[in-house]
Amino acid sequence: MVRAQPSLEFIPPALNPFVLRGTQLLLPVLLRSQTAITHIQAENTEVLVDLYRAFGAGKTRFIMAFRHPSPDDPFCMAYLLHRLVPQVARQQQISLPRPIHAHFLYDRGIPLWAGAHVSWLFSNLGGIPIHRGKVDRLGLRTARNLFVNGSFPMAVAPEGATNGHGEIVSPLEPGIAQLGFWGVEDLLKAGRAEQVFIVPIGIKYSYVQPAWQPIEKLLSELEADSGLKQGGEKEKIASMDEALLYQRLYRLGEHLLSLMEEFYTRFYRQTLPISVNAIATDTVSVENTSGLKRSSSERDFAARLQALMDAALQVAEQYFHFQPQGSTIERCRRLEQAGWDWIYREDIKQVEALSPVERGLADRIAQEANLRMWHMRLVENFVAVTGKYVREKPTIERFAETTLLMWETIARIKGSSTVRRPRLGKQSVQMTVGEPISVSDRWQTYQTSRRSAKQAITDLTRDLQTALEQTI
Repeated sequence: MVRAQPSLEFIPPALNPFVLRGTQLLLPVLLRSQTAITHIQAENTEVLVDLYRAFGAGKTRFIMAFRHPSPDDPFCMAYLLHRLVPQVARQQQISLPRPIHAHFLYDRGIPLWAGAHVSWLFSNLGGIPIHRGKVDRLGLRTARNLFVNGSFPMAVAPEGATNGHGEIVSPLEPGIAQLGFWGVEDLLKAGRAEQVFIVPIGIKYSYVQPAWQPIEKLLSELEADSGLKQGGEKEKIASMDEALLYQRLYRLGEHLLSLMEEFYTRFYRQTLPISVNAIATDTVSVENTSGLKRSSSERDFAARLQALMDAALQVAEQYFHFQPQGSTIERCRRLEQAGWDWIYREDIKQVEALSPVERGLADRIAQEANLRMWHMRLVENFVAVTGKYVREKPTIERFAETTLLMWETIARIKGSSTVRRPRLGKQSVQMTVGEPISVSDRWQTYQTSRRSAKQAITDLTRDLQTALEQTI
């Protein structure tokens, strides 16, 4: 049961070299035990070698902006810095200052569901917590100072959260561009000549062996959970065909969409552009065993999903007295912060000091806020869903990503406390280090006026988005 708590305290970074060294030594064990990753390789690692050498010589400051499709991305970044960069440096006979590490930004909410041990670990590894839904002045001030004066560069996921899609980059948050320009400004004020760069880093997961059978098994479980009738053994065998498996996946998505439309229309009085009594039964037409044809119902899927997400967010926004403003991601962040403000109360210094009645009322507010945040969490699962991701390129990876998004949604609806996704098979990882983007070269435009600064941030964010998309 969610209960009212004092406000969330800032967790200061306190880099501990012994904890860092221990984590580096345990990395292979952590990869085997915590992920399905068997192999990680990287292209253009020499770019990072050159930047770390220049960083050690006092010539550069840089931010590594990495893609964030999966919860396993931090393990990949750790492997890149702790293993691959030193390996390439040795091959090039370049001596780099040790340890090779990076300060990093992380969502302040992660320790709330991952546990207090994560707070300790992230702090001891030099991590900086950031509240995503508000202007976190203390967190930003700490990040700004460490970027300019810290012993290591920075690592940031500019998408802000995982989107579950290996080949879709979510719209980037502008904070990383702003941090880069702040760095240039602070360096110039201090009379320092370091050049500031942002380095795009792509992360792509692939299955070592085709995982069609685990996908079919998980899909069958989700169909059963959703109340969809399953066929006999012959249909099960036939469903391993790529086109027919997509037919089942799409049918499940449309069925789940219809159930949720009925839920929000009937119980929350939301207006949605579909008859809630017409639970869809039509499936995607099939051209042949290797091609997928788009049906008329599929053309409507994306529009229906967007309308459903808007309705779910409005249910939460109406409770918190918000007007719908901004993108879907921005609305989610705003609602998340509102919920936290009502659970982690600024006006409560010590819970023990509350009377039983005051504590009961505070707990009631916390519970209701958490219930409203549930609607926002559902939407978070689908911010990158297009309705055509698998059909356009029916690879095993896209099938798996979409099926796992379905699993997350159904698990949340069922009230499951499980946070670890099912593993569908062993994976290899391809990382790509892009060409560094100079922030210093854009300073003259940025410092001209407020309007110019805003435009410079927009342009830099756009260019970084393009660079990350090119790593896919």
